Amino acid sequence: MLAIGLLGALLARVAGIPMPYLTGALASVGVFSIWRSATGRSELQFPKRPRQLFVGLIGVMIGASFTADLVARLPGIWPSLLVMTAFVLVAMGMGYALFRVLGGYDPVTAVYSAMPGGLVEAVTLGEEAGGNVRILALQHFARIVVVVVAVPTLYFIWSGHAVGSAAGQSFTQAGWTLFDVAELVLLAIAGMWLGPKLRLPAAHLVGPLLLSAGLHGAGLLHLAGPAWLLAVSQLVVGTALGTSFSGANRRDLLRAFGLGSLYVLLVLGVAFGIATGLAPILPFDFDTLFVSFAPGGVTEMGLIALSLGISPVVVTAHHIFRIGLTVTLAGVLSRRLRARA
Repeated sequence: MLAIGLLGALLARVAGIPMPYLTGALASVGVFSIWRSATGRSELQFPKRPRQLFVGLIGVMIGASFTADLVARLPGIWPSLLVMTAFVLVAMGMGYALFRVLGGYDPVTAVYSAMPGGLVEAVTLGEEAGGNVRILALQHFARIVVVVVAVPTLYFIWSGHAVGSAAGQSFTQAGWTLFDVAELVLLAIAGMWLGPKLRLPAAHLVGPLLLSAGLHGAGLLHLAGPAWLLAVSQLVVGTALGTSFSGANRRDLLRAFGLGSLYVLLVLGVAFGIATGLAPILPFDFDTLFVSFAPGGVTEMGLIALSLGISPVVVTAHHIFRIGLTVTLAGVLSRRLRARA
């Protein structure tokens, strides 16, 4: 499974596809899983514990971007973060109606399909809440692909210049040591132990994320997460998620990408309206606000910010806030939906 995932990841990297180790592995293993189920073979099962450990590592590295510098910026961006709260509510409301009515998804699956958050976070939370993992993996894979292709393409059409990872941008993690790697792993394990104790949703993701964010935001830790560790973590998680595609067919794929494209179109339309309305009254230009509100991955949106000469710290602050708020809202809604059911 990992060999097939690595092959897909390397092909995606050569093709210049954003987040290649996650999306490439997910796509290649997903296609292989669909082929196996179509030929009557047994479904692939990825071991749960290794997947959870690497999900925890991704949580730690997301939390590590919550630096003291970012915390110092928060007082200056609170008006747009307040608007982000309304944006998340509107996006989830529109998405829920779309996936429930047009998609015919069950309430829990519709809630987590409508999350304008990260692929890993949404699928992890949705699985824990009892949603359909195959649909969630397909739907968020479609959303991420559409967003990370659509936003750079829009800027290329507008400016004539490539942006993001397509332009060769990257976040270098110079100066990391084996001690940093060991501490990141220990943080992931500690967060995975602490999460259930605090009864956090998707504890093996949210626990490490919050622990890392708290320590880095307070300036107590300054760990450098090497790019290869993030790539390996995304490879493992992408491979694991790809196995959930077993049993999917052409109709499922077409529905996921059709609904995903419509959802992205609606949400980007709202982001465009917010950026247009806020640019004259906030100390941020249209590009900063639009990239901050676009529902894509933290890394790719940060790379687009670098390409446009925008502070990636400001963009990262918005996206971390969006993911945290989305996770919280989805957890509350899921508990209420399950209680009602």
